[in-house]
Amino acid sequence: MRAFKIIVVLLVLVGLAGCGSSKFKRYNGPEVTSVQVHKGERKMYLLHNDKVLKSYDIGLGFAPVGHKQFEGDGKTPEGTYYISHKNPNSEYHLSLRVSYPNEADRAYAKSMNKLPGGDIFIHGGPKRKVDRRDWTAGCVAVTDKQIEVIYSMIKPGTPIHILP
Repeated sequence: MRAFKIIVVLLVLVGLAGCGSSKFKRYNGPEVTSVQVHKGERKMYLLHNDKVLKSYDIGLGFAPVGHKQFEGDGKTPEGTYYISHKNPNSEYHLSLRVSYPNEADRAYAKSMNKLPGGDIFIHGGPKRKVDRRDWTAGCVAVTDKQIEVIYSMIKPGTPIHILP
């Protein structure tokens, strides 16, 4: 009888644990084969081949026009990169790292005796209120609820095309 009570208590606890809202969602749809960011439109698209699965309004770096070249310039990179890894412990809820800088980015910054910067992510919103759309240091920002879905859909290695 005691073993039965322990099993019942454990089942109840497991059931209650599932009732809370987790930031880790499950996705069972078509594979995201690429991500497109259209900086000028402030839009991000998750694609399966040529079909748009999801689209999102986004925020960018605080100086969004042009390609990121140097640390601290506030620009969001332009070009083709890939999602290098997922960060479940992000300062911005959840995040997906973009592989910027690449070899060309590093070489250009070095030729100018500067650092290329880095730590470019797709991430959730800030913990503090911001009063403008483009507020990041060069990242692509969405809401916390949106990054939960995006995080569940995108795998490391997925190409990301960031367009002007």
